[in-house]
Amino acid sequence: MFKIYNKIKLLIDTGKYLRFKQIYFRLYYLLRSKVRKILKFQYAYSKDSKSHKIKMLPSIASLVAYRDNEFIFLNISHKFKSKIDWNCDQYGKLWTYNLTYFDFLNQKGISESEAIELIDSFIDDMQSIKDGLEPFPISLRGMNWIKFLSTYNINEKKIDDSLYAQYYILLDNLEYHLLGNHLLENAFSLLFGAYYFEDEILYNKSKELLKIELDEQILKDGGHFELSPMYHQIMLFRVLDCINLIKNNQWKDDGLLAFLIVKVEIMLGWLSKITFANGNIPLLNDSTNHIAPTTQQLKEYSLRLRLEKKDVELLDSGYRKFAHSSYELIVDVGNIGPDYIPGHAHSDTFNFELYVKGSPLIVDTGLSTYEMNKRRTLERSTQSHNTVMINRCNQSEVWGGFRVAKRTKIIGIDEDINFVQATHDGYKNNFGILHTRTFTALEDKIIIKDDISGNSETVAVAYLHFYPGLTPEIKEQSVQIGNVRINIDSKNIAIKEYDYAPEFNKRLPAYFIEITFVQKLIMEIRI
Repeated sequence: MFKIYNKIKLLIDTGKYLRFKQIYFRLYYLLRSKVRKILKFQYAYSKDSKSHKIKMLPSIASLVAYRDNEFIFLNISHKFKSKIDWNCDQYGKLWTYNLTYFDFLNQKGISESEAIELIDSFIDDMQSIKDGLEPFPISLRGMNWIKFLSTYNINEKKIDDSLYAQYYILLDNLEYHLLGNHLLENAFSLLFGAYYFEDEILYNKSKELLKIELDEQILKDGGHFELSPMYHQIMLFRVLDCINLIKNNQWKDDGLLAFLIVKVEIMLGWLSKITFANGNIPLLNDSTNHIAPTTQQLKEYSLRLRLEKKDVELLDSGYRKFAHSSYELIVDVGNIGPDYIPGHAHSDTFNFELYVKGSPLIVDTGLSTYEMNKRRTLERSTQSHNTVMINRCNQSEVWGGFRVAKRTKIIGIDEDINFVQATHDGYKNNFGILHTRTFTALEDKIIIKDDISGNSETVAVAYLHFYPGLTPEIKEQSVQIGNVRINIDSKNIAIKEYDYAPEFNKRLPAYFIEITFVQKLIMEIRI
């Protein structure tokens, strides 16, 4: 009975943040599917079309993911012995999604004949395809097919008619129930479909969504509101592609291009700020490597399009960056966001990453899976981040892979050029306490102060995760790691092992330290 009560409470605490539109469309799509099943409704998989090959400046090539019937996604490879099973699900849904995105059409080295054969295989199997006909993969596949077909000047009626039908399936299933980056991907793709088929219906819906969603999803400081540097890179790539599309194809001239350029300038500015000097992004929230184009690739692409970044200050996204001659420090003093779609958020308030002389020292533990399993739960938990956990409980109730029930809120912040102090209430309801963390970033040292106010009976644990290959040593009340010394005003310091996840399905052994303290802790990182 207690478990049932907790489950209901978790659902209520999660669902109360949803927008009416999300709830409405979840119910609408559910009821519609039941009615359509009774009526034996089926979409048309071919729609008479007339395509217009688009022109684009060179974009960013996809990662090499296909060779001789072997596909490599998320560091998992699979070779089909003969016919490709487009429903292959033995590696999880995200792998299946990647198979049907067709990103590999735009990788270097794929032949035109191979690519057409793969497209034909997919079209021939469309009546039996499941995940690949969901709106998200349709969106990505549409853009990839159009880029490929236009690059090679291919004009095949079978392919065009299939693609046109898929766009109308997408139009009938826009992801209003999810919103966020999913709905934005729908909008980006509709723009490509609109230009390729010169379709006013697709264009009007795309323009409407792009204006509404980019105004909401791109924060004033230029960050994407889901607060993942990786997803920011992906969204920036899409906007750059849309600018490329509109600039080089004279079909419409109604202000959308100017709107997109304003957005891309501040997005470039944010990415420039959040990226470390060596080109890495911090792996904050759901971020990992070798998924999105790199910051350098995006910068080079923007220059090809003659676009400039706008200088911005990190603010609305909740991230702050302190840079001195020998180190770069990025800290998170913001809320989980956005409230109605926190699926890519972690329980990591006051987390930080530290690079010393261009190399990672203290890092986020990364992201290795989207499967709803123990590993996913661990990677989203407070103990997997460089912050403080109270009584072995998460700051925010992350659960179910992509859900958050009660979530931490920042209730006070003060800052200056080398200083930021913030307080969160993540443990107030359960334990009657507030956590205040102060970062002071000086030329040769960083001082981090933690203050747990309220209940003195709590057990507080601070975590610091070190990059693989670095071995910490405890020396009295300090930790030596390479040339960096961390002075800690606690005698309860333990060195433990963890798995660092720089990419999907890739883990590397590394060390972290666990510091147990009561009410107050001061750490002084001497560079």
